[in-house]
Amino acid sequence: MITHLKPLLLLLLAALTIQLSAQNNGTMKNPDTTPVNDFELERYLGTWYEIARFPHRFEKDLVGVTATYSLKRNGKVRVENAGYRDSLDGKFSTATGKAKFAGNPAVGHLKVSFFLFFYADYYIMALDKADYQWALVGSSSPDYLWILCREPEMEESVYQSLLDEARKRGYDLGELERVPQGAVGSGQ
Repeated sequence: MITHLKPLLLLLLAALTIQLSAQNNGTMKNPDTTPVNDFELERYLGTWYEIARFPHRFEKDLVGVTATYSLKRNGKVRVENAGYRDSLDGKFSTATGKAKFAGNPAVGHLKVSFFLFFYADYYIMALDKADYQWALVGSSSPDYLWILCREPEMEESVYQSLLDEARKRGYDLGELERVPQGAVGSGQ
């Protein structure tokens, strides 16, 4: 049994060495994910359009993506992510999860899960506090970033200011991609 584990242990050790080396060389960034204060969950509930994101396996080829948040009886938040495969006329796909506060409910830091009890950080790093019309969201990894809006299109000046905010926080936006949008549920 030990002979079977040896290659796995060597692979894990090599991966750890590469990761530590990259951190020491400054090639891996740890962006500032400080969440907003004075957060009001009730105002955040509802549907948000995904304007831009870093590419990920779980959202590969999805367009017209929305995230809808609603309050459950137990105080947690129901999360429904939806989108269309390949085109706005493509197959409709949804994923349902849950979210809860990571701590203080007045801070925009939630924990989100789409599988059993495995939760990921959800940091609302910038937010239109006047009207809750746009948000910049990240996670504990620099590989996750979303720009959200209440409408399928975002004013270019707002979009640029959110890009500036993400850069100031240490995000490398080289892989950021715009998400084609249409009307929710219309397939257009």
